[in-house]
Amino acid sequence: MQVTLKVLAGPYSGRSFSFNQHDTFLIGRNPEAHLCLPNDRFFSRNHCLLEISPPRCFLRDLGSTNGTFVNGRRLLASFLKSGDRIQCGETVLSVEVTSPLNTADEPGQGRLAVVDVACLICGRRDKAEASAPDARLTFLCEECRNELRQKPQPVPGYEMIKVLGRGGMGCVMLARQAKTGRAVAIKTLLPEVAVDEKALKRFEREIDVAAILKHPHIVEFLDRGSNNGVVYLVTEFVDGVDAAKLAAKQGGRLSCAATVKILLQMLEALAHAHANGYIHRDIKDQNILVAGTWPNITAKLTDFGLAKSFAQSGMSGMTMAGEMAGTVAYMPPEQIKNFRDVKPTSDIYSLGMTGYSLMTGDLALRLGPKPSVADTIRAIFDQPTVPVRERLPEVSVKVAEIIDRALIKDPAQRWQSAAAMRKALQHAEPGS
Repeated sequence: MQVTLKVLAGPYSGRSFSFNQHDTFLIGRNPEAHLCLPNDRFFSRNHCLLEISPPRCFLRDLGSTNGTFVNGRRLLASFLKSGDRIQCGETVLSVEVTSPLNTADEPGQGRLAVVDVACLICGRRDKAEASAPDARLTFLCEECRNELRQKPQPVPGYEMIKVLGRGGMGCVMLARQAKTGRAVAIKTLLPEVAVDEKALKRFEREIDVAAILKHPHIVEFLDRGSNNGVVYLVTEFVDGVDAAKLAAKQGGRLSCAATVKILLQMLEALAHAHANGYIHRDIKDQNILVAGTWPNITAKLTDFGLAKSFAQSGMSGMTMAGEMAGTVAYMPPEQIKNFRDVKPTSDIYSLGMTGYSLMTGDLALRLGPKPSVADTIRAIFDQPTVPVRERLPEVSVKVAEIIDRALIKDPAQRWQSAAAMRKALQHAEPGS
C-alpha cells in the first residue's frame, strides 16, 4: 500500500510525496523540513509532523502559532484517511491512499479495496482496506487485543507461568519449553490493523535476520511463530528486571557507578551489532534487562530490530500516538525527521539519553511536569540538551562530558562509534 501527499495549493503546488514504508514528513520553516516554506510567516519553524505507515497516516501539530487544519477544522492531532485535506496558510495538501499494482502487463496504481474481515478470536465482523478485493487479512478487534494484553493465549509447545509485563505491542510472559523444560520469555505482538499474509511473512523474515546477532549482552532469540493471529517471539529468560524498574526500586535513579557499568555493557553490545550492520532504533531503559546484584550485575539489550520490523511490516501502532508515544523522548532529532535513515550515531544518542535518565532520574530535555508529545518533539528539535552536571553535580566531569557528547543534536559531533564511547568511559571515574 502507498500513501501520497499531493500539494494542491501554495508554493509547491503540483508536487507530490509518496510513501510505501514507515516514515515521517516534517512541514515548517526549518531548512531541514521535508516541505520547507522559509518565506511564509504563517508557518512555525517546526509546524507539523506526519507519521506514515501505509495505509495509515497520523498528523500532529507541533504547537504551531497559527495552527494546522484538516478538512477546515483546526486540530492538534488526527489520524488521516484518503481524501482528507491538510491546510496551513495558503498551502493545501491532499492525502491519497492507494495500492500499487506491480504486474508486468499493467504497472500503475489502484484504489484500495474495502473487504470484510472477522476477528480471529470473537468472530466480530468489520471492514478493512486491502490491496485487492480477494485479499485475506488477519484481524483482531480492539476488544480482543485489549483482552489478550491482559490474558494472553497459550503458545503451542510452551507452558505459560506468569505475565512479566505489558506494553504497546503486546505482553511478555515467563514460560517453560515443553520439550526441554527451559525457562524462556515469550513476547506476544498484537497487530494494530488487519494484515495480510505477506506482511506477516515480511515481519518473520526481518526478525530472522536480527536473530543472527549473538552476544553476551544481547538477549538471545530462540524461536518465533504465530497462533490465532497473535505473533510471538521466544527469547532467553533474563532473571532480573528492566533498568527502569531497577532505578524506580532505588528511589528513581541508579548510582553513577551502576549506570556506568550498564552503559559499558550496552556499548559493547552495540559495537558488536553495528559492526555487523544492525541498528537497534529503540534503546531506552525499558529495553535493558539487568540480572544479578551490585556489583555483579549483567545487563542485556532486548528487542533488537523489533521496532523496525514491526513498523515496516505494517503491523505496528504509530510511534507518536497512543502507548508508543513514550519512545519519542529517547529518539534523536534525525530519527524523528526520517525514520528510515537511521545510523549508528542515532543508537548512541538514545543510549546516552538512557544513561542520563538512569543516572539523574530525569531526561536531558527541558520539559514541564506533564509534557505532551508535541512538547517533547519541540524540545528535541529546538532546545539544547540539559548538561548532566546541571541535574547531578556529583557526577564526575569526565563521565558527564562523555554522556553530554552522546546527546549532541548534530550526529557528526557525537561519538562516532560505540567502541570509541566505551573506550572513553572505561577510563573515567564515575563519581557518586
